[in-house]
Amino acid sequence: MIKHDQLHRFLFASHSVRGELVSVSETYQRMLENHHFPQPVQQLLGELLVATSLLTATLKFNGDITVQIQGDGPVKLAVINGNNLQQMRGTARIDGEVNAASSLHDMIGKGYMVITVTPTEGERYQGVVALEGHTLAECLDVYFRQSEQLPTRLFIRTGMQDGKLAAGGMLLQILPGAQESSENTLDHLVQLTATIKGEELFTLDAKEILHRLYHEEDVTLYEPQPVEFRCTCSHQRCADTLVILPEADIQDILHNDGKIDMECEFCGMHYIFNEKDISEIKAAKKAH
Repeated sequence: MIKHDQLHRFLFASHSVRGELVSVSETYQRMLENHHFPQPVQQLLGELLVATSLLTATLKFNGDITVQIQGDGPVKLAVINGNNLQQMRGTARIDGEVNAASSLHDMIGKGYMVITVTPTEGERYQGVVALEGHTLAECLDVYFRQSEQLPTRLFIRTGMQDGKLAAGGMLLQILPGAQESSENTLDHLVQLTATIKGEELFTLDAKEILHRLYHEEDVTLYEPQPVEFRCTCSHQRCADTLVILPEADIQDILHNDGKIDMECEFCGMHYIFNEKDISEIKAAKKAH
């Protein structure tokens, strides 16, 4: 049976601990199919994708989320955009050499992670954390500690399955108002969860994974939420950008190329505008 991308929430009936389990392999493949990033950058984006999905479910909001890492290394930016519907897209900007053995800090250099939540209603929230850990999961552990959130641990796996990119992950979090003893319970569950293999996350269904990890626990598994690749670019958005560009720049491009080719850096879609198109866009703008 084909395993489609899903986010599962679960709860330990005897403990004040909740969890999430996500598979994002199809979304990961779609996200990168029009890009040719080096393998370490692909892995970083896969880890960011897993983390963003888990964070979106944990932070409990309706709206958009952006998780980005930026620094002074050859990878200037790695970013995932998502929303509470688990619709995700991502990309990276590279200016320099990334070799096959590059670590997170080799790629990013001196950098930081920014988590931005833009709810449909209410105020925008932004959290910034230095890249203090050796891995993305370790950096996010620091984020949860510094932001005074509930004790939380993430487990992220990326790799290949049947010759295709694959990614998945898990999250454990103490419930609000839990007793201090719950931290000892969390530590025990963390030790169990840390044994999860990438292959298991990529291929097994949620029930089987939870049984393998926690067969001595009473775990309640809730209905899943689908995860999918979705880019928000459009012809209209590009047109809206064109009308604010300097006229001299537009004319210069039209003179040299005969058209303006706008490529989405997330999905690789091209939007082509010739002189007639631009005249019509400007006329429609003035009419409004």
